[in-house]
Amino acid sequence: MSAYLLPQDIDISPNSNGLPGISQLRGIVGASMTVGLILAVLALVISAIVWALGANSSNPHLAGRGKLGVLVGVAAAVVTGASVALVNFFWNVGQAV
Repeated sequence: MSAYLLPQDIDISPNSNGLPGISQLRGIVGASMTVGLILAVLALVISAIVWALGANSSNPHLAGRGKLGVLVGVAAAVVTGASVALVNFFWNVGQAV
């Protein structure tokens, strides 16, 4: 006699009022996203200036560093701006597994 025990369905979803301070934590995360976007734009502007200086001074190393900085700044802005959508996407993928 072997009895198979099947696990029961567990339905867990994020609880927005389970712990005190959740609303303050959301405010902190939102503020850090704003700071991240501001820093990404600052990096983009500085890198574009470095790229322009390198291109105008015939310095390929400086121009290459500027290009890389522009790409990193754009990637950082995209990831920071899309972080909520990315987390929601992977949360839904994890729930479907």
